[in-house]
Amino acid sequence: MVRVLVVEDERALATALWRALEAEGFAVVLAVDGVDGDWRVRGEAFDAVVLEVVLPGLSGYEICWGMRARGDTTPVLFLTAQHRESDEVDALDIGDDVMSRPFSHRVLAARLRALVRRCDRAAPPSMRVGTLRVDPVHERVWLGEEELHFAARELAVLTYLIRRCDHVVGKMEILTHVWGPHPMGDANLVEVYIRRLRRRLAPADVDIVTVRGRGYRLSARSR
Repeated sequence: MVRVLVVEDERALATALWRALEAEGFAVVLAVDGVDGDWRVRGEAFDAVVLEVVLPGLSGYEICWGMRARGDTTPVLFLTAQHRESDEVDALDIGDDVMSRPFSHRVLAARLRALVRRCDRAAPPSMRVGTLRVDPVHERVWLGEEELHFAARELAVLTYLIRRCDHVVGKMEILTHVWGPHPMGDANLVEVYIRRLRRRLAPADVDIVTVRGRGYRLSARSR
């Protein structure tokens, strides 16, 4: 499930984008101005971000500059009402792709899938926290030299937590990312899987810490 943030201040267009992308299988989060969009990208994990160039509060360019300054390499696709060559060049220099209105929703979805594939190919084959190592591409997990085997949903939750290592991840964020935009269940389902992961990872030098009222954070255990 590809999780996409769409930052668009024209509500009719934002709603149309949300419906079209969800119909294509994306999990979509909407933000209606630049400040809200910037807050979202700072606090949540997305597979791609769609940014209107001109936004109230902060421009799409400013949001993207902030992401890159923090080392956030999430692919960014800009939307613009401008058709000048200079505007397209600016958007491509700052982000990863650009589309000028009007555009096809199907083409937008295809471009987002291409951006995510490109990002996945460029990503490191494994992620490590302490002695825990996860290879999301080949769906394998090691604790030191020992390979652990997880059920598909357990692995998906663990992979999401390690991608967001040292960040607090909310229950609904996990639920949406792992089970899709319309999950059959509620946030209590996440608690069940967190308990399972804690039991399996008990010998490891990592902790899944509960942050009351906010969610969970996976971190290396303090010595």
